[in-house]
Amino acid sequence: MTNNTLQFDTQHEDMIHDAQLDYYGKRLATCSSDGSIRIFEVSNQQQKFVEALKGHTGPVWQVSWAHPKFGSVLASCSYDGTVLIWKETGSGFAVIHKHDKHQASVNAIAWASHELGPVLLCGSSDGKTSLVSFTETGTWEVQMIRSAHATGVNAVSWAPVIAAGAFTQPGAESQSAGLVRQFATGGCDNNVKIWAYSEETKAYDVVHTLDGHGDWVRDVAFAPNIGLPRTYLASCSQDKNVYIWTQDAQSGSLDWKRQALSEPFPDVVWRVSWSLSGNVLAVSCGDNRITLWKENVKGEWECISEVNENGQKA
Repeated sequence: MTNNTLQFDTQHEDMIHDAQLDYYGKRLATCSSDGSIRIFEVSNQQQKFVEALKGHTGPVWQVSWAHPKFGSVLASCSYDGTVLIWKETGSGFAVIHKHDKHQASVNAIAWASHELGPVLLCGSSDGKTSLVSFTETGTWEVQMIRSAHATGVNAVSWAPVIAAGAFTQPGAESQSAGLVRQFATGGCDNNVKIWAYSEETKAYDVVHTLDGHGDWVRDVAFAPNIGLPRTYLASCSQDKNVYIWTQDAQSGSLDWKRQALSEPFPDVVWRVSWSLSGNVLAVSCGDNRITLWKENVKGEWECISEVNENGQKA
């Protein structure tokens, strides 16, 4: 495995909270407490500054690129309670929509898989989540979920649209026709909730509440699914724990099983992120270290690599 690390000064004037590559890995967006977003082109271990986006009046917590089929579109969320959706035109990036229905900091955003259309999921400190959709009529619609986590929402993640076991069970052709419409949220109530779309109510309802953390849930992340019979969801918390929640389609049970990732970490765990293949989990801890974890043949999770704050293997 190569260990090529690109380090550069973003020229942000305060702490960086998020950095996201686009679908092709050619554009990098960073956001900061200085209220700005900065766009870079990255290739061949080099970077080139493209543009600084200024539209928020507070710290910007997260950025998220939409699928390229919708154009070069970037969403950002801020402490100022707004979500801005930017689109690149001939003269640079411009705001094409401002979502201002929340009454407190918007802490997390995530675009749905492109099969579900241009839908952005948002989570806020006001305890609500919202879905912002661009309709076929060319208008923006907002659906509010007003009682997601009473004390605040810290994290959101969409489930894979391919059903677990879709390629390994009889009748896979017909099963794969129905897309999964689910997402997970993590909150200040120490819980992880899983929401599913109901055709009857035309809304998302809670189908599972996963408890086990002893403090605020800081991040949740569904693993990409290539049709295998098991669904993985990772969660991390202020309580220094990371849990892997699994749901096995072959067992016929809808229950989620919890497995702790080793012993509690030495500090607060802020972010969890899966590899594109869905079999390696990256864990970002408050001690400035990133660890990579993989499940072995016994079903146990092992640390396979560790990277320090300088991007070097520890």
